[in-house]
Amino acid sequence: MPSRPDARLERVLATLALVIIALISLANVVVRYVTHASFAFTEEFSVFLLVVLTFAGASVALRRNGHIRIGMLERALPKGPRRALIVLQWLCGAIVLVLIVWFGAKLAWQEYQWQSLSPGLGLPQWWYIAWLPLLAALMLLRLTQQTRDRLRGRLDDES
Repeated sequence: MPSRPDARLERVLATLALVIIALISLANVVVRYVTHASFAFTEEFSVFLLVVLTFAGASVALRRNGHIRIGMLERALPKGPRRALIVLQWLCGAIVLVLIVWFGAKLAWQEYQWQSLSPGLGLPQWWYIAWLPLLAALMLLRLTQQTRDRLRGRLDDES
């Protein structure tokens, strides 16, 4: 049985993000229960880590061919048109991800130039935003790998 493709970096990143979210949320609940006050940083970090978790998890799902899609049309088409549809799916996904990379990088650069600070903790805003184009670029890589494997018949549509 062939091994499933994996996106180890993104899997580790998603796991770390989830663990940190859980730990800081738990700590915030305990501190709030004991002191009737809460940590100020938890919401800002949790939102940032949730974005990291979302993009990293989507990247893993892409690589493992686990994204939700309706494959009825794909399975009904002969090999040639099916391959064209797979390439069209890649093209649509790639366009969206390239736009996220481009505009995310542009926004991160502007935030760096403007020296914008986060509203909650006063940290440089670009620290948070820089992850968006990086993770979108990883998603683009995983999408391309998945498409290549699908075109070569290495990935089962039902997995």
